[in-house]
Amino acid sequence: MGAFERYLTLWVGLCIAAGVLLGNLFPALFGVVAELEYAHVNLVVALFIWVMIYPMMVQIDFAAVKDVGKRPRGLVLTLVINWLIKPFSMAALGWLFFRVIFADWVDPQSAGEYIAGMILLGVAPCTAMVFVWSQLTKGDPNYTLVQVSVNDLIMVFAFAPIAAFLLGVSDIHVPWETLLLSVALYVVLPLVAGVWTRHRLERRGEGEQLGRWLHRLKPWSILGLLATVVLLFGFQAETIIAQPQTIGLIAIPLLIQTYGIFIIAYAAAYWLRLPHSVAAPACMIGTSNFFELAVAVAISLFGLHSGAALATVVGVLVEVPVMLSLVAFANHTRHKFSRF
Repeated sequence: MGAFERYLTLWVGLCIAAGVLLGNLFPALFGVVAELEYAHVNLVVALFIWVMIYPMMVQIDFAAVKDVGKRPRGLVLTLVINWLIKPFSMAALGWLFFRVIFADWVDPQSAGEYIAGMILLGVAPCTAMVFVWSQLTKGDPNYTLVQVSVNDLIMVFAFAPIAAFLLGVSDIHVPWETLLLSVALYVVLPLVAGVWTRHRLERRGEGEQLGRWLHRLKPWSILGLLATVVLLFGFQAETIIAQPQTIGLIAIPLLIQTYGIFIIAYAAAYWLRLPHSVAAPACMIGTSNFFELAVAVAISLFGLHSGAALATVVGVLVEVPVMLSLVAFANHTRHKFSRF
C-alpha cells in the first residue's frame, strides 16, 4: 500500500473540511452543480463514482465468477444482514432515540420524519461504494460483483414492501428512474467498460500490460472517492453550519446502527469461517447504504426540506468517514481469518 492510500483517512478528512469551506464560500457554484441531475441522481457525482469503480471492474474475471456458487455462505450472510436484520434494527433505533431518548429535544412531527429517513436508509443497501471498500480491504472482486448484483435484484422487489411496512403507509412511491439509472451508472456501465478493457488486453496476450494498466488506474479510484467527498459535503455545507445540533442528534443512532451491524456481520462471518476476501466485502455491503435512492424517496414522500430528507443526507455525511474506520479495522484483523 502506497503512502497516499496509507493516509487515506487524512485525505478524506481534509476533503470534508474543504467541501464544507468551499460550499459556504461558493454556495452558488455548488448549487449549479447540484442541479445537474436526472431522476435525483447527480450526474457529476455519478461521474466521480464511475471513475472510482471502473478500475475495480477491470479486475473482474468472468471465468471465475461462476465459482462463486461454490461458496454460498458469504452471499447468504449479506442477504440475511441486508433484508432480515438491518431495516428492522434501523427502525427500532430510530424509534428508541427520537421517541424516547431525544423526545424532550425534538418535536413529535420532526421526530417522525427523522425516523422515516433512517428507515429509508436502512432499507437501501449500498450499490456503488461497496466496490471501493472491497478494494481497500483486498476483497474478491468477482464475489463482490455477485453480492452487489443479487442485492440490486432483490432491492427491485423488496424495497417498496419493506419500506411501506416500516413507515406504516399503505402505498409508497418508488422512484424507479432513480433506482434503475443508479444501477446502470454505478454497476452496469463501468462493468461493461471494465470487461471490454480486460478482454481487449487479454485477447492480445498482454497479461503484463493488464497489470500495468491496473497499476496506472489505481490512483484514479482514490481521486474519484476524494472528489465525491468534496462535492457531497459542499452540497450540504450550509446545512451543516446552520443545523449542527440536529445533525448531531441524527448522527448518533446512525453511528450506533452502522457499527452495530458491522459487528454482527463480522462476527457471523468469522463464525461461518469465511475467508477475509469474502467476509470483509460482505460486511461492508450490509453496513453501507444506497443513499441516492434513500434521498430520492424521502424527497418524494416528505418533501425537499423535510426532516426525512435531512436524515438521509446525514446518512451520506456519516458514511464515508465511518466506513473508512471499518475498512481500517477489517484490515487490522485480517490475520484472524487467515486459517479459513
